[in-house]
Amino acid sequence: MIYNVLAWMVLGLLAGAVAKFLMPGRDRGGCLVTSVIGIAGALLGGFIGREFFGFDLTSSSIVNWNNFGVATAGSFVLLLIFRLFRK
Repeated sequence: MIYNVLAWMVLGLLAGAVAKFLMPGRDRGGCLVTSVIGIAGALLGGFIGREFFGFDLTSSSIVNWNNFGVATAGSFVLLLIFRLFRK
C-alpha cells in the first residue's frame, strides 16, 4: 500500500513536469508549486480514472502509460485551475 502511494507521488512529479511543459509560463512558487500540483494532480487523476472510468490503477505496474496519461491529465487540469485563480 505505501509503495503504491510513493509510486503515485513519483509519477506525480513527472506528470507535473510534463504538464508544465505543455502549459509554459511563469508561476509563483516555481518548482515547489509545480511538484505539489503534479502530485495532487496524479492523485486526482488516479481517483477520477478509477471511480468514473474503471481503470485498474494497482495492476502489475503502477508506472505504465495509462497511469502516466491519467496523472498528466490531472496535473494539467490542476495547473489550469491554479492559473485561473491566481489572476
